[in-house]
Amino acid sequence: MHVVVIGCGRVGSELAALLEQGGHSVAVVDKRKTAFRRLPTGFGGITVDGFGFDRDTLAEAGIERAGAFAAVTSGDNSNIMSARVARETFEVERVVARIYDPRRAVIYQRLGIPTVATVSWTTDQVMRRLLPDELAADWADASGRVSLVERALPASWAGKRLSGLSEPGRFTLGAITRLGAAQVPSSELVGQEGDILHFVVETASLEGLTERLLGPAEGGH
Repeated sequence: MHVVVIGCGRVGSELAALLEQGGHSVAVVDKRKTAFRRLPTGFGGITVDGFGFDRDTLAEAGIERAGAFAAVTSGDNSNIMSARVARETFEVERVVARIYDPRRAVIYQRLGIPTVATVSWTTDQVMRRLLPDELAADWADASGRVSLVERALPASWAGKRLSGLSEPGRFTLGAITRLGAAQVPSSELVGQEGDILHFVVETASLEGLTERLLGPAEGGH
């Protein structure tokens, strides 16, 4: 998958390196050419100097073939502008923006843009939202039999009852995070774009959970 990363600071450079190590093609955009010095020696991705919300710059970075987009500069406004262009103009499926102000993050979640506030920031959290299907469990018990897993709601499940995501004895949807607030789902709760799902999973059934998430959605309003 091709991923465009806006910002080549400490987080952006680390994110780009991790993505490339994972076998993805990567384009990094930064307004300062000197920022690319942060990239590891031998980095094979594309580097583009310019602003992340400029369409010509994004086109040079390969935005039209991108499957994921991360805006991780030090400016909230730049990140949101870039993320909105990626989502609304180029229709990139997976978009995440770094936000310093948690109060703003809730507003942007309503625009369908997953955000990570600095108070809870890690590169790993961005990776979880860009590549939700490629990550292992977030936690496993000492025996390795039970895991906790966080996944973004697939587009196919938006508008569907989330109770269809559970399978007794294998995996159970224990909570969801919506607009920055967690809740325990009722049997009638319907998925919304931007939901983050939290599952308790029999470790041996992790693959089955992925198949359920990516398969046909069950149930309706």
